[in-house]
Amino acid sequence: MKNTMSLVEDIHSLGRITIGFIRELGLIFLFFLRGVICSITPPYQFKKILQQVYFVGFKSLFVIGLVSLFTGMVLGLQGYYTLVKFGSEGVLGAAVALSIIRELGPVLTAIMVIGRAGSAMAAELGIMRITEQIDALETMNINSIRYLFCPRVIASIICFPLLTALFDVIGILGGYITGVLLLGIDSGTYFSRMENLVGLKDVMGGFYKSIFFAIIVVTICCYQGYFVHKRKEGFGARGVSFATTNAVVISCVLVLVGDYVLTSFLL
Repeated sequence: MKNTMSLVEDIHSLGRITIGFIRELGLIFLFFLRGVICSITPPYQFKKILQQVYFVGFKSLFVIGLVSLFTGMVLGLQGYYTLVKFGSEGVLGAAVALSIIRELGPVLTAIMVIGRAGSAMAAELGIMRITEQIDALETMNINSIRYLFCPRVIASIICFPLLTALFDVIGILGGYITGVLLLGIDSGTYFSRMENLVGLKDVMGGFYKSIFFAIIVVTICCYQGYFVHKRKEGFGARGVSFATTNAVVISCVLVLVGDYVLTSFLL
């Protein structure tokens, strides 16, 4: 009897977790849907969008450039010592380019932006919520979703592909530095193999991923901050800290899961 009751309680717990997870997904989707509707209907927040483009895009240039350079250099180094075993070091340029353009470019760009801008979005909206600034906007009949969420998601959709393109270019340059300048591969071979093996489909696949990641990252981060007052951990600074942490962790996990799913469809 005792074992039966324990099994029933376990089933109830699993059911509560499953229902809570589905409910959370529904709330996130409705939050994003409200943002989409507000984004395509006037009035438009052009000034706020430009501010977010500066914050999300321009202020991320240095970290994106630095990470992409060393990512390309590491790929060039590891790729060379792997390919040389098979006498195929001539395809190093294509290997570096395909690895960065298809996978590492959009994924690492998204993760870097999550750490630099996504966490800030969650914390900023969370602080606005606990200090009742969002409630004040609603009191003044200002649509808080339109004012706070829409500029961020539009700016991210603009910036993510551009930052991904920058990551790709600098990453390939990093592979060139390692492979050609340090290890002595012929420069013409490095770029000619890349030109022959890298197609437009590969480049566009990376851009599609970056747009998808932009939507995921901004929606999750803004959702966590916007609804921080509903967290079980409590209302206030503790809730904001948990919301920011969850925003970063969930966004990174969803980026990696989404990368696998999109790669399955795009290959």
